[in-house]
Amino acid sequence: MAKEEKNSYVLQDGKTGDVQIANDVIAVIAGIAATEVDGVDSMAGNISNELVSKLGVKNLSKGVTILCQDGSVVVDLSLNIKYGYSVADVTRKVQERVKTMIENMTGLHVTDVNIKVAGVAIGKDE
Repeated sequence: MAKEEKNSYVLQDGKTGDVQIANDVIAVIAGIAATEVDGVDSMAGNISNELVSKLGVKNLSKGVTILCQDGSVVVDLSLNIKYGYSVADVTRKVQERVKTMIENMTGLHVTDVNIKVAGVAIGKDE
């Protein structure tokens, strides 16, 4: 059984105690899983996240919003796709990968993975 806390998710097994998973942990899992898909250039985020990234600090949950309610997780992602890749194919693969990784790593049920394609990244000539 699971119950929702304000910024975390609590798994209750009734035997040995509770395990509390922060929404930020779920967001990091989603961000890493999404960027591992071929065709994803990067996660898109707000200006402060872009500034942090340029300073050399990597925010792995950039562009990810998590909503836990009624025993399920909804993930919203904002990402940049590499030019030349099929948006439909890449986003479908991202949805599948994010859902699988969150469910495998946390035991939570993911009902939706919503994706906003924020931009297209054009590779630089070398």
